[in-house]
Amino acid sequence: MPKVWFITGASKGFGRIWAEAALARGDQVVATARDPRTLDGLVERYGDNVLAHRLDVTDKAAVDATVHKAHERFGRLDVVVNNAGYGLFGTIEEVSEEQARAQIETNLFGSLWVTKAALPILREQGSGHIIQVSSIGGVNAFPTVGLYHASKWGLEGFSQTLAQEVADLGIKVTIVEPVGYSTDWAGPSGVRAERLPAYAEVWKRREAMRAGAPVGDPEATGPAILELVDAENPPLRVFFGDWPLEAIKSEYAKRIAEWEAWNDLAVRAFGGVPA
Repeated sequence: MPKVWFITGASKGFGRIWAEAALARGDQVVATARDPRTLDGLVERYGDNVLAHRLDVTDKAAVDATVHKAHERFGRLDVVVNNAGYGLFGTIEEVSEEQARAQIETNLFGSLWVTKAALPILREQGSGHIIQVSSIGGVNAFPTVGLYHASKWGLEGFSQTLAQEVADLGIKVTIVEPVGYSTDWAGPSGVRAERLPAYAEVWKRREAMRAGAPVGDPEATGPAILELVDAENPPLRVFFGDWPLEAIKSEYAKRIAEWEAWNDLAVRAFGGVPA
């Protein structure tokens, strides 16, 4: 049976590739973007299998209305993909209040509003799969993208809670954690804070690190996302990339070692006596 997808940020990048992959195999897609004209190609190629709709995910009322229209059009929702988002580049001191709030409103609250709007439909069906597009930056953190990390760590947190809350309702949740791909996340789609001279060395080191990082092929994620949504028991978390697993093993080993080293203090802070 063909699946019905609801995809935010479907104008380009992962959202567009995943919409194309779903439509090419006969699924139906509600494709949303801030500028629906960017979706004309999908409609021309796939006709009635596509509902292209304008959506700013920071507008909760618009999110509610768009999800409702999607359900009216296709009668169900099987896969909800929270893909809309962007990168904010700047040290914590450099990022402005306006930039920080906009980042959280889009990357975190936008995903939350779409999730909340879809849940009553999925509950009524007794089925559905929510795909939350996070990042390697949802489980680790690097200089100059702190507010981006804050948005993705928040997404990871509420999604892990959500997965436990809806497990008995037939609803699945998967957090996809891509590494760097040749999309325009760090290009035209990104927002950049005004740099301060005090952080020149931080930027220099960060740019050198990024210059040597491998870059993935976005097209390769199309078959992968189909395999993921077709899985009988999909994971809560999955990396998209060939290097993050070893990097995260190292990061978590450091965290455990530090927690263990300071565990005596932790126990005393609770009023206990270290063993």
